[in-house]
Amino acid sequence: RECARSPPPAAGAATAAPPREDASSDGSAEALLGALTANTPRKAYEPGWAEGEEPYELPRSIHDIDNGQILGYGADLAEDHPGFNDEEYKRRRVWISQLAKAHVPGTPCPRVEYTAVEKATWSAVYDRLTALYPSHACERFNEAFAKFGFSREVVPQLADCADVIHRETGWTIRPTAGLLHPRDFLAGLAFKTFHSTQYVRHGSKPMYTPEPDVVHEILGHVPMLADPDFASLIHAIGVASLGASKRDLWHLTKVYWYTVEFGLIREADRSLKAFGAGVLSSYGELEYSLTPQPEIRELDPYVVMPKIDYSGGFQKTYFVLESFDEGAQLLKEFAGFISRPGVDEVQVPDVAVHGYADSAEQDWGTGAQRGSVKNGKDAQRAAAARGGSDWEE
Repeated sequence: RECARSPPPAAGAATAAPPREDASSDGSAEALLGALTANTPRKAYEPGWAEGEEPYELPRSIHDIDNGQILGYGADLAEDHPGFNDEEYKRRRVWISQLAKAHVPGTPCPRVEYTAVEKATWSAVYDRLTALYPSHACERFNEAFAKFGFSREVVPQLADCADVIHRETGWTIRPTAGLLHPRDFLAGLAFKTFHSTQYVRHGSKPMYTPEPDVVHEILGHVPMLADPDFASLIHAIGVASLGASKRDLWHLTKVYWYTVEFGLIREADRSLKAFGAGVLSSYGELEYSLTPQPEIRELDPYVVMPKIDYSGGFQKTYFVLESFDEGAQLLKEFAGFISRPGVDEVQVPDVAVHGYADSAEQDWGTGAQRGSVKNGKDAQRAAAARGGSDWEE
């Protein structure tokens, strides 16, 4: 596969995905549909800035990213949320949100004493998912998972998880009061910081959550953050987002969605396994993603990504990487393809070391146009970035 070393397609050009290597040849309807959809022509992505688009103020450090300015799924719950009529649950969400807002970057995450109901919710999900990890999760995930010493009896603390992650990759975790705008969330990745919720989903539906919660964060995201090659990939997405236009930001949000949240990887034996947190934290999605039913595509950020659509319960399309190293290199090259104003003036941590790089420019490319980060208020798009709303540019 030469994708990572090939130049981007010409604007307006159509590309076709390679056929699924794991597609069945038995003539079944599922195999036929998979083969047809896998070869659907795709339109080249055209980056750029909208006429009159205002410049953005680039964050200079993680301190410039406000973890309390959330767009949704904080203490205020929608009427269809399982916990909407539970006043005690809502009060607890408010309290946990306040802990996050008071957190100072560089200090340990606050510790939460989880209730018996929250522990039971954690145990139910933990038991269901860990039974599938050996056969469905990628080898890198299972290796990293073992480093944390998780158990069904104890809801892990973000502070303890952050210690392991920092030891392994130099990354850290910062609590957030709810769903951040993609601009802020992705920018945090550039500074090797993963913003994580700390509240637990409502106990009435332990296998369901309409938003990211600490169960999703710890079982889905945390282990992979301890893998250096994956950390390089997610860092590449974060750096690419710095100074990106609105249009390019939404495209990068989709790239994040289809990799970090719902990505698959091809193992040495050519089998597909899951590494995306949205897959790894849902037993139904974990089982479904490796069946012949969904469409499987190779990751290519130079084409228009599919619309984020969670209306059917599971993803209709999954993207596969040959390796995390190749994926990271591909996204670094893509960062040079889009216009990212002012990144040479921003000092971000080098992904390879625990210290700071001289600049954000290291092999990432720059754009000639100046811009910066501007906080948006589009909660629907932000929900799509991390938790399941249906939107299109």
